Amino acid sequence: MTATPVVLESRPDQVPEGSAAAVVVGTDVAGLRRLVEGATSADVDRALGRAHPDLDDFAVLLSPAAAGRLEDLAGAAQRITRARFGATVRLFSPLYLSNECVSTCTYCGFSAGNDIARRTLSLSEVRAEALELHRRGFRHILLVSGEHARIVSKDYLEACVATVAPEFAQVSVEVQVWDTATYRRLAAAGCDGVVVYQESYDPVTYAAVHLKGKKRNYAWRLAAPDRAAEAGMRRLGIGTLLGLHPDWRSEAIALTAHARALVKRWWRCEVQVALPRLRPAAGGFEPLDPVSDAAFVQILCALRIVLPDVGISLSTREPATLRDALVPLGVTTMSAGSHTEPGGYAEASEAEPQFSISDTRSPGEVADALRSAGYDPVWKDWQRA
Repeated sequence: MTATPVVLESRPDQVPEGSAAAVVVGTDVAGLRRLVEGATSADVDRALGRAHPDLDDFAVLLSPAAAGRLEDLAGAAQRITRARFGATVRLFSPLYLSNECVSTCTYCGFSAGNDIARRTLSLSEVRAEALELHRRGFRHILLVSGEHARIVSKDYLEACVATVAPEFAQVSVEVQVWDTATYRRLAAAGCDGVVVYQESYDPVTYAAVHLKGKKRNYAWRLAAPDRAAEAGMRRLGIGTLLGLHPDWRSEAIALTAHARALVKRWWRCEVQVALPRLRPAAGGFEPLDPVSDAAFVQILCALRIVLPDVGISLSTREPATLRDALVPLGVTTMSAGSHTEPGGYAEASEAEPQFSISDTRSPGEVADALRSAGYDPVWKDWQRA
């Protein structure tokens, strides 16, 4: 049995009825923000005691009252993570295919207006980079690129997926968002996951930071996970880029509403969320609302409590010491030994990275740190049959 199909592409400028994206648009974020400000310690107790917490409870767990109860939140998050996921963390690596881009996004190192060294990998280079990642132990790979529909075309992406799929148990893409037919092509080539960061769920902020290119279409991007799921993708990854919108709590609420809607609508898919914080990149964008480590912990714990079965991914944007400390609180997937420029694994690359990373440890060192903390690093958890 599958979810009843919906028409996902009839109006690209609007979210389709019946989609998870429509649930996000209909969420009363302003009302939930008022709950945040009015929450008391007693409300936090009630939220922590709920067997099936909802968005109201999530708002309470983001409140200043809950900020003073981080140990309680962390304890609950750790218990839930152990019960649902055990002592395991899946490892993956991003493989950047191209930093060519025609979109102008004020926060991104690949933005079209930035004067940077550009590069697109040939298929032989893609294979060489992928084989090096395979040699390092990875069996889960994420193909990433800038948005350039001519250079990073449908045919090119399909060929890249087909090139790496025989060597990897699981292949995902984080690229320009496409229509359902294109996602079906990628799935047929061996791709089973799509990652789409909405960047900001606030339409005003979204328009202010996306100045040019197809990425300006908020509704088309928001509905991309629905299209990917309808095309047969097994894994859906979403996230918000913390620091773009001047209120991280509103962003966290919208992200959680989106994840809950995807779980309900596309119940056969594995849903995963991420909370990347802005890092230095070409263009010099400064965060409007820098998220402290304490606030980051609060969001992560609240996510785990309200979304007990949803995966939480942590990238090398965060420093090693913080990443190690966050693992018990809900993290289920981590990147390791990452490069955010095209190439860089099989041989050095002079191309510009999308952003700078903080955790520079090798994959082996990350795996050793997980073992030392009592966790099993999982290089492979899926096999095509």
